[in-house]
Amino acid sequence: MAARKKRRSASRKRREARLKVGVWSGVAALALLLAFWSTIWPYVVGVLIFGAVGGGGWWLWKTDRLVRGNDRRWRHAEAVKAGHRTLAEVDAMDGTQFEAFVADLCQRDGCTDVRRVGGTGDNGADVRARLPDGRTMVIQCKRYNPKRKISNGEVRNLLGSQMHFKAEVAVFVTTAYFSGPAESCALQNDVVAVHRDHLGLWNNGAALLSLQAVNGAGQGDRRHRALRRATYE
Repeated sequence: MAARKKRRSASRKRREARLKVGVWSGVAALALLLAFWSTIWPYVVGVLIFGAVGGGGWWLWKTDRLVRGNDRRWRHAEAVKAGHRTLAEVDAMDGTQFEAFVADLCQRDGCTDVRRVGGTGDNGADVRARLPDGRTMVIQCKRYNPKRKISNGEVRNLLGSQMHFKAEVAVFVTTAYFSGPAESCALQNDVVAVHRDHLGLWNNGAALLSLQAVNGAGQGDRRHRALRRATYE
């Protein structure tokens, strides 16, 4: 017990001695600074200015790195969320995930008021939004096996949904292809028919509105359809 008290006392004395040395060193440095202030003040001011400039530059550099890093992470997250996915990844989604994926692509293209409304009692609409030019839009989403065909009746259901919501634009998005009658129905009624190949274009960065220029194209003739069926067998 006595030995412990001695060690504590010796430690306290060493701390007090170091404190005294520090105080007297500071006093001595201050005295020298005051004594030679007229000579050294330009150097002191120069050091302070240099330190301020260097500190400001370091802060700007760190801030720039932080902002750039956050921007890269945001862009990466957006790329994963909407677009830059393979169609094989899209095929692995369930219906709800596919609807959310389509809604994300709409947001990427600058659409506003984007809402996923698919589900029971959806009146034939899975996504509703407003295009960048202000027109209202209703979207039907069908994540089907590529071998399956979108029927004429499914396109007509979308037309009924368009009338119900009084939407100006109707879009049918699918991971499959349209039957001949379904494609004809879509073209006759100005429905944007986004089949699997056009979905790939949209997913890879093409704007939704740009797909209107190729509406009704890309499914190929009978020979191409036969090759496609063989591919997905």
